[in-house]
Parts: sequence; structure tokens; C-alpha cells
Amino acid sequence: MTKTSDASSQLAPVHTETALQRRDWIAGLEKGLALLECFGEEHARMSVTQVGQLAGLARTAARRYLLTLVHLGYVATDGKLYWLTPRVLRLSQAYLSSSRLARIAQPYLQRLAQGVGEGVYLSVMEGDNIVYIARQGSSSDAGRLQQIGYMLGTLVPAHVTAAGMIFLAFRQEVSIEQWLERTDLKTLTIHSITDKTIMRQRLLDVRLQGWAVSEQQIELQYRGIAVPVRDARGNVVAALSITLHMGKENAEQAVQRVLGVLTDTAASMRNLI
Repeated sequence: MTKTSDASSQLAPVHTETALQRRDWIAGLEKGLALLECFGEEHARMSVTQVGQLAGLARTAARRYLLTLVHLGYVATDGKLYWLTPRVLRLSQAYLSSSRLARIAQPYLQRLAQGVGEGVYLSVMEGDNIVYIARQGSSSDAGRLQQIGYMLGTLVPAHVTAAGMIFLAFRQEVSIEQWLERTDLKTLTIHSITDKTIMRQRLLDVRLQGWAVSEQQIELQYRGIAVPVRDARGNVVAALSITLHMGKENAEQAVQRVLGVLTDTAASMRNLI
């Protein structure tokens, strides 16, 4: 991949990292949050031993953390297995309700969805995944908004979405190579890209053209088209995307129909970020 040095190649960091003195570090908080993150679709209900193994904790320590979380209401138990409670959703809801970016974007998403008659989404990067933080459905896709991959707060592997391709493409070259090295490009549909050479070229194409198209990578018969949303310094802080049923349109026709309004909307948001 070619290197670029202008603002168009910058990607805003997901986390703001600052130096932390050892005396200010609360290891218990870190371990407690790490324990919560162990739960998921594949580990919905677990024993103390299982939680300890996933969190890298001794069984006795894992038990103490779990019992504390049970007391706080974030975890429930039947005495043998443990699972998350709906109280955990307060954490994600707090982010969604306090996110300035999500609040700014919503009116733009509403106008965009009305204009193109498609579902539109705003996402940010979290590690190697994207997270949808705002969305606006159209009358045609209202029933799809609750499907996996389109719920607010859901983590989706970046490489299977057009929005994720935006974030990956605008990383520094060394970061892209590191991602390719550590990532297993799993087959999610019969059209999934699993060849890393092809993926590398796709990311280069996205970087050069400034927008991304993803077809049937996560859901059959649907394509996504995405553009970067930048702040005043040119950093990519989010991705604005549209999900379309492939229908009778080919990719070129779909891009011609929605890319202009997508780009204009992203440019308008930049003035407010």
C-alpha cells in the first residue's frame, strides 16, 4: 500500500490514551470490566472456573468479582452459573445518550434516509470492530433494523461492512499489515472475502477512491456503501453508510444513486464536529 502524509489519511484514535501513574491505577476496576467483557453470544452463561479462565483470574478471585457484580446487579446467578443482567445496558445507553457525535448525526441521518429511501447508519471503530451508534430506517427496511449487525451497540467485524472498510483503509500501512496478520477472515456468507491479498487490494482501492462498497459479506442480497466522516482536522472519526437491497441495481448504479448525497451529508457534518 502506498503511504500518504496529508490529512486525508489520518484516522482519529478510538481511545484517548494518557500517561497514568502507578499510584493512580485501579487494578480491580480493570479486572472487573475485563470480567464483564468475557460474556457474549458464545459465553452467555458460565461457571466461576470458566469465567476465571477467560479473564485470566484465579478461581477464588473470579468468584469474588462475580459475587460483587451480582451484589451490584450487573450479574445474576443460580448458584452454579453466572450471566449478565439488563443492568449492563445502562453502560452502553449512557454512551449513546451522551455521545455528541450521535446527537449531531441524527438529524442528518433522518434527512438522508428520507431522501434515498434506505436505512442509514453512523458507526465508530472499537478495536477491529465497528459499533453502530446512530441509525435511521426507511419504511422499506423497518423490519430489518433489529437484525443482528444493525442494532445500536453491536460489535461487527470491520472487514465485512462498507463502514468498517473505511476505517481499515485509512489506517497507517503498518497498522493494516498488523491487522491482516492477526485477523482470521472467516466465512460468513458464500461471498465472504477470505483471501488476504484480495482484502489488501480492496483496502487500497477504498483508500484511493475515498468510499467503500461491500456486497453480501454479512447478509445475502444486501450491499453497503460508506464514506468517512471527518473532523475539522481531517481525521476520520466515524463512517456514514447506507444499506441497500441489491434488487435490480448493480453496484455502479447504486453508487451513482447514493454516493453524492452520502458525501455531501458527511461534509456537512464535518463543520459541526
